[in-house]
Amino acid sequence: MSTEKESNSPRRSDTPNWKSALALVSLALSLLLWLNGLVSSLQRPSVGDDLSRRQLELSVLAQGNLSEPIRPLLSSGDPLQTLQESLQNAINDSEEEGRNPSPGLLLEQALLLQRTGDPSQAQTLLKQLSQEGGAQQTIATVLLNPEQHSRQAREQLLSELKGSTLVRQWSCEALLGAEACQGDQVARQASVQLLAVTLVPGLGLLGGIALLIRELWRRWRGKTPAAPPWLGPALSGIDTVLLVAGGFVVVGELITPLLVAPLLTRLLQDWPIEAVLKQGISVVVLYGALMTGPLLILRLLLKPLGPGPQGGWLQFRWSPLPLCFGQALKGFLMVLPLVSLVGWLQGQLFGDPGGSNPLLELVLNGHNIPALACFGITAIVLAPLFEETIFRGALLPVAARYWGSGWGIVVSAAVFAVAHSSLGEFPPLMVLGLGLGWLRWRSGRLGSCVLMHALWNSLTFANLVVLGW
Repeated sequence: MSTEKESNSPRRSDTPNWKSALALVSLALSLLLWLNGLVSSLQRPSVGDDLSRRQLELSVLAQGNLSEPIRPLLSSGDPLQTLQESLQNAINDSEEEGRNPSPGLLLEQALLLQRTGDPSQAQTLLKQLSQEGGAQQTIATVLLNPEQHSRQAREQLLSELKGSTLVRQWSCEALLGAEACQGDQVARQASVQLLAVTLVPGLGLLGGIALLIRELWRRWRGKTPAAPPWLGPALSGIDTVLLVAGGFVVVGELITPLLVAPLLTRLLQDWPIEAVLKQGISVVVLYGALMTGPLLILRLLLKPLGPGPQGGWLQFRWSPLPLCFGQALKGFLMVLPLVSLVGWLQGQLFGDPGGSNPLLELVLNGHNIPALACFGITAIVLAPLFEETIFRGALLPVAARYWGSGWGIVVSAAVFAVAHSSLGEFPPLMVLGLGLGWLRWRSGRLGSCVLMHALWNSLTFANLVVLGW
């Protein structure tokens, strides 16, 4: 990667003292907020264990429907035994941390024990759940003595039951009998879901490895075309600090939520809609508000610069769209094995430190199509467009002008990773940021980076929906 300092954009001089002071204060506040976010992320739960458990549940449901040649590719060993160990580990971890185990975990454990020949332990768990509040109290009470409740009441209870497909299926079989619960259809659906979350990413990994080998071979042979010259906004370092620290962090992540979130909560509290849909509306509206301040600051910074070079200062350059999408797809496939490798190494060395994005859990458990649409718009449309505008549209070209292409890509990737306020997700996000920066450098197009980021978030979103539905 070239480290030559290159830019056609002149540096701005004669920065007013007030602007320098404002940038310094913004930077100090941002560092404090980022440090606090990284440290507090260790206290947030991780969605990784939930995802693994959901995949195990699909393996259990699909086991009888998978043909012998394909079964080892999708699940190894005894998935029922592995699921039992996973549930017990999750319950033990909660108790060791001084927290009560999730009622959903206890219900699933009780249903599993019923099926594996330990009814006395299952009864103990169900009695514990029946004495607690929450959504699982009613189903636990009925499971203890199903014959004391009418079939209509049991069917009504099942229609209102939330949770994974496995929990709903096992509850149905316990209350109504296996013949009434369409087990074959559920097994076929689970097989399709398991194929989607296993083979599709696997094929992507193989394609990415092939593209990486091809890229390295071309570079070794000296057949890689030269990168286009950097074209970006002629912002000074102070301007860029004001945009990222002052706009993205202080205005976007601190001031905007403090002002907008209470008003939004008050507005939605009386709406006669499901709680998960209220969360979805809150997420998309709050993110839209979060974007507004930094983008207005960027517009004010760019306005004195004039029209800029062909394609504008940010160099979106969407046309031709097929070329833009092809570059994005190639970058996405190439970074997929690298991010996967870093995530795997992190898990082997340090385990799962937690700190997942709260939006992941909302998508995983959000069985509401309008709510999922809100989450999807935020993750697949708004977040890539906004983050790429700030990090690869403005920050990266300026950093490359000061420190060269290589270090500019590293700096923009590091800021991108830190801005997500998750210590556990920092390494894979850093690698993703490097891939996005490399694409911006090699293609000269910000639009390709937006599409690559959208593809990445789409894969994550689709996996969550498939596992959670």
